[in-house]
Amino acid sequence: MRRRHLAALAYEVEARGLSWRLAGPGESVLGVRGPRTPRQVMVVATPDGDGWSYLWTGGGIADVTGVAQVADELARLLD
Repeated sequence: MRRRHLAALAYEVEARGLSWRLAGPGESVLGVRGPRTPRQVMVVATPDGDGWSYLWTGGGIADVTGVAQVADELARLLD
């Protein structure tokens, strides 16, 4: 389930011109980079109550059902 959520986010960030790679044990972390900066944001998907949430560096948190909005936020952070 975790990899499915990370794959969905990877698809969305790539559509916004960001690059990504899976890292960590069992490829459980999504590293996202912007096109013009060396900065990177690390994202995990974690169970949260009855669903799943994305957590990312800098204190970001969002439900996985808002994957497009998360990708937009990451694009803003890495622009």
